[in-house]
Amino acid sequence: MVRFFARRGGSAILVLFVITLIVFILARVIPSDPAVVYAGPKAPPAELERIREKLGFTQPLPMQYLGYLGGLLTGDWGNSLSTKRPVLLELGARLPATLELLFAAMLLATIGGIILGVIASRKPGGALDGAIRVFSIGGVSVPSFWLGLLLQVVFVGGLGILPATGQFSKAIEYSDPVGHVTGFALIDSLITGNMTAFGDGLVHLVLPAITLAAYPMGLVARMIRASMLEVLSEDYVFTANAYGLRDFVVRWRFALKNALPPTMTIVGLATAYALTGTFFVEVVFNWPGIGAFAAGAMLAVDYPVIMAITMLAAFAYLLANLVVDLVQARLDPRVTVA
Repeated sequence: MVRFFARRGGSAILVLFVITLIVFILARVIPSDPAVVYAGPKAPPAELERIREKLGFTQPLPMQYLGYLGGLLTGDWGNSLSTKRPVLLELGARLPATLELLFAAMLLATIGGIILGVIASRKPGGALDGAIRVFSIGGVSVPSFWLGLLLQVVFVGGLGILPATGQFSKAIEYSDPVGHVTGFALIDSLITGNMTAFGDGLVHLVLPAITLAAYPMGLVARMIRASMLEVLSEDYVFTANAYGLRDFVVRWRFALKNALPPTMTIVGLATAYALTGTFFVEVVFNWPGIGAFAAGAMLAVDYPVIMAITMLAAFAYLLANLVVDLVQARLDPRVTVA
């Protein structure tokens, strides 16, 4: 286990180092002057020059890169050119909202995808299998921003049963404000016993979570179906059926356990992908997370924020892969992490 973590830690550091180099070079070739973004287009030349020196752009590129690496290691990720506040503070204030949305979406996608995949494998080629395949392909193919707008039209404009945007209703912010304990709004409302805010937050979470879950749910359903069909052709399944075990037990207890390991790889990669997928979803639903913040930073060419979010996404991919390897080793004895 120690060798596994040492090997994965070494490769992760190498990958992160390469990513810092690529991100730094791309940030320097962007056709935009950070001093103008920081001070505004009407700032006098002397003020722009002072800001360039303050931000370190007058130094040679190798020195700038070393300063960037040192800042990453010491927790100084620079200041946002738009808000003038430290990037880490900006991300820290918004990350809990994104993680709550991401957790809800992946929980829905994983459970829903597994159930749909197992049901689809029961009668391959049947009507139910065809319907689930169409649903899965649709979830993978439809752009998240378009699906979000479609859900708003149906459930907000048409049926009027769900809120359109935001993490909480405006009335909650005045009548039952959520106290700060962990920074995670839903958890804080539950811990403090603010059930009115908790229920309101859950209702606001439904549409963004469904929108973000559509793509990974389609992937998981397709993968589970394919794995189940392969596993169900194994000899031990025929033996279990010959001994008269119920079909439910054979499928959900024995076959599904062996179909899960390859699917966990998809779940891990889809989780990291969904983190970047929150950009469009949070903009559509006005969700106060890092996705909406990142979209604004891209439009404003706020490159310190863009670089920080890129590093955060890369770290999420590496962490997801590590967790997937550990889960696979737990589910499949043939997989070792030694």
